[in-house]
Amino acid sequence: MHLFRRGMRDGISIALGYLSVSFSFGILSVQSGLTVWQAVLISLTNLTSAGQVAGVGLIAANASMFELFLAELVINIRYALMSLVLSQKADASFRMPHRLLASYGITDEIFAVASIQKEPVKPAYMYGLILVPFIGWSLGTWLGAAAGTILPEQITNALGIALYGMFLAIILPPARKSRAILAVISVAAVISVLLHYFVSWMSGGFAMILAALAASVFGAVFFPIPENADAKEAEA
Repeated sequence: MHLFRRGMRDGISIALGYLSVSFSFGILSVQSGLTVWQAVLISLTNLTSAGQVAGVGLIAANASMFELFLAELVINIRYALMSLVLSQKADASFRMPHRLLASYGITDEIFAVASIQKEPVKPAYMYGLILVPFIGWSLGTWLGAAAGTILPEQITNALGIALYGMFLAIILPPARKSRAILAVISVAAVISVLLHYFVSWMSGGFAMILAALAASVFGAVFFPIPENADAKEAEA
């Protein structure tokens, strides 16, 4: 219980951030034609802000299941890499059933907090760290979706922009520090705009997938990570 409570305490700041972001997601979901409980169900079964926003957009556009699958795979593949990293830091008691349960709650922020722990991560701590952000994310979605059904359209439109502001807040700081990141973001944005305006027959989901893959290949080719980078990080 001590580890579980410590995990909950460490997850409070994440939950507060999730509360505001998922509030905007709830509004966006209602604006896209979903009901309040459909929006909440998405947040209960998915902990991925970018994936959920893209998914709702594809659902609203009547995209195919295959298109939705590919988009979510491209967007969320990073969580598999995070899980592999955390598996090296997991305590010996973190057996397969615990790993399967904990994998549900691995997000960027939860991964960051868990990975900086000095001692091996135990299941009780991980469950506490996941629980509070999970509540914040689901509660925020419900509040936002409910508010979206009663607030005037002008207000909901203004609040819905906050979600895209979060994405900008994520990419702009590293883009200012790294020329490689700025170039990859720029390539993705340019390709997305070109596909939107000049390839009208391509659906939004496939355009997003193509832009993401093309930008990733561009980054790998023109800005490869030096082979000795991992060794230097290990020494540091």
